[in-house]
Amino acid sequence: MSAHTPSPPRLVLLYRAEIEVAPPQLLGKTPVGERRIYPILGGRFDGERISGRILPGGADWQVVRETTDHVEMRVEARFTMETHDGALIYVQNQGIRRATPEQVARMMGGEAVDPADYFFCMTPRFETGDARYDWLNGVIAVASGMRSPASVVYDVYAVE
Repeated sequence: MSAHTPSPPRLVLLYRAEIEVAPPQLLGKTPVGERRIYPILGGRFDGERISGRILPGGADWQVVRETTDHVEMRVEARFTMETHDGALIYVQNQGIRRATPEQVARMMGGEAVDPADYFFCMTPRFETGDARYDWLNGVIAVASGMRSPASVVYDVYAVE
């Protein structure tokens, strides 16, 4: 076995996003779980290397699974970001939000819940044909999020 060990990854903040969402479309229990769809109304993202707006028209397709002590939401959001200089970037964002039933009820009721009290992490992937942002196509990213009454806020980090 090698005497060397792999270097641990380093996280570098890419941007903070705030995404406004409409009330959920509740499809009910489907074969894969309780399905909720949150239409994306728009938003903003701001970082040192990249900033702009989140275009309306995407959505977050969630599957909800309940256990005796928590509610787990499998997040699958897809949307388009437009940079301050006009580049379009397609984002696929998968993740998990895990909270107690009481916390979820408070969130659904429009109440803010301290993000330190629940788990919310994602893995965004980026796709663009704009040469100025080609570097994003190869970024491995992770994000931590929080749910506010009318929006989702998350910080996206590049793994380096």
